[in-house]
Amino acid sequence: MLDLAIEITLVMLALAALLAFVRVVRGPTLPDRVVAIDLIGVLIVGVIVVEAAATGNQAFLDVAIVIALISFVGTIAYARYVERDRS
Repeated sequence: MLDLAIEITLVMLALAALLAFVRVVRGPTLPDRVVAIDLIGVLIVGVIVVEAAATGNQAFLDVAIVIALISFVGTIAYARYVERDRS
């Protein structure tokens, strides 16, 4: 039963990543694209965490934390860029 739940979760995360990628390609504005890229980062972290739960490998959690931190720093950098550009 757990294997089925993991497979369904991975399919749903992949579908969400595909839809976010469509938003990256279609836009229409730069903030839309940045939010979609941030969402893809969150979804990648979700996939890694699900894989860590499925395999029992704790090293995957370290990778997920690093990716989440990099994604967060990228979002903050973009927010500062937009804030500086408006003034």
